[in-house]
Amino acid sequence: MRRRDLVLLAGAAVFLSRIVGAQQTERMRRVGYLTPVTGSPDNLLGVRQTRALVAGLRELGWFDGRNITIEHRSSGSGRSRTRNNAKELVSLNPDVIVSVGSSSLAALLAETQTIPIVFANVPDPVASGFVTSLAEPGGNATGIGIGETSLAGKYLQLLKEIAPGTTRVMVLREADSLPQEVLANAVADASVLLGIPLATASVREIADYEREIATFARAPGGGLVVLANPIVLINHEHIQNLAARHRLPALYTVPNFASTGALVAYGADPISSLHDAAAYVDKVLRGAPPSDLPVQQPTRFFLAVNVTTAKKLGLMVPPSILAQADEVIE
Repeated sequence: MRRRDLVLLAGAAVFLSRIVGAQQTERMRRVGYLTPVTGSPDNLLGVRQTRALVAGLRELGWFDGRNITIEHRSSGSGRSRTRNNAKELVSLNPDVIVSVGSSSLAALLAETQTIPIVFANVPDPVASGFVTSLAEPGGNATGIGIGETSLAGKYLQLLKEIAPGTTRVMVLREADSLPQEVLANAVADASVLLGIPLATASVREIADYEREIATFARAPGGGLVVLANPIVLINHEHIQNLAARHRLPALYTVPNFASTGALVAYGADPISSLHDAAAYVDKVLRGAPPSDLPVQQPTRFFLAVNVTTAKKLGLMVPPSILAQADEVIE
């Protein structure tokens, strides 16, 4: 072999050894991930959210098992389990924790004021006390809000347009949850302006939904606004069946629910927000403090209508609503 070839071969060997060495010494980052819904195949929302987060991270060069380890905990609707999972994730001392929903975020903030937290699908994080302001979060948490309080009037307008016979509405919200209280109050304020009598039911478990819906349905002209929370995310099909059984038109705040029978669903996309959250994770892993990263609010909301459910309730969805809808299920 010529001397020149030996020099080139030796240089290539040194170059490859440096690449291998860099790969071997690259620090594995730990990413906590706390959600109310599971990522198991039987929960489509949870599967799609996890896929969106993982895809977003991969686009930015972060691969589970290569340079990050994702520690996923799903809490269901149980508050004690949410607290325990939050405590467990914090004890792992991850580089960053991704939190989905208000309940998960509240549990994590009760455990740590130092570990960076990137949240998604949190309504009005300022009024809920999670951040100081959208522009300057001020603590160890930032991420993607939902901006639902501005939609309160829209919920009632949509319900009234689709079900003109609705003369009174009940809002179902999770008890002892400040974010849910803030949103329920916004709907109540809108009901006064629209002249629609409104009741609010605070619920802690699925049995509460069964009782409140059955009681409310005893009088005619009722309609429901079902706010998203861990109980609803886990039991939304059961709640939809309850509303149908009592012939109550209902609006849900998670657009994906229309595909499983919700009459009308309106809100920010709970899946794309996880993809967007990956950008915050990337910035945190590269050294940016959460307090310097403004909270992002959704710029587009999705309206989904289930025509089949409308027909079962004896309703005809107006052409104006069908024209607005991003998804019509027939």
